[in-house]
Amino acid sequence: MSRTPCRLALPLLASLALGACGEEAVPAELRVAGGDAARGRIAIAEHGCGACHVIPGIEGAVAWVGPPLMEWARRSYVGGRLPNAPQNLVAFLLDPQSVSPGSAMPALPLQQGEALDIAAYLYTLGQAPHVPAGQPLAPGEAGTQPEPRIRPRLDRPEGRPLGQ
Repeated sequence: MSRTPCRLALPLLASLALGACGEEAVPAELRVAGGDAARGRIAIAEHGCGACHVIPGIEGAVAWVGPPLMEWARRSYVGGRLPNAPQNLVAFLLDPQSVSPGSAMPALPLQQGEALDIAAYLYTLGQAPHVPAGQPLAPGEAGTQPEPRIRPRLDRPEGRPLGQ
């Protein structure tokens, strides 16, 4: 009996397992049903979202006209009005003015599927373990929260008023 298939399969399985390490899955509450992050990445580029936003993973998306979309999965609100949840993000992408009247976000000619895909991509952002100083978030703290999160002041001890 030849052991060649096993010798080939073991390194392949090991590389697949190692390749998956470090990649966190999108939390269940932020998964976009019917959305595909790979297609969303393409749709973001095709619709020129990088003309207004910084978007990690999108070539040329380095503009600061609109808010940067990095760490999207850690955000609390969509359009400054609705809790950060997939259905709210999709609604905002399809009709920004209905969610946030007066928003600078233009109405894009998006189909429902494209909005789902774009949302799926955006929810992959912010899953990295790196968290900026002063923003201690743990896994599971992305998206809608029962209470607002306030960044702690790191320039003074807890409980001391300013000026002391």
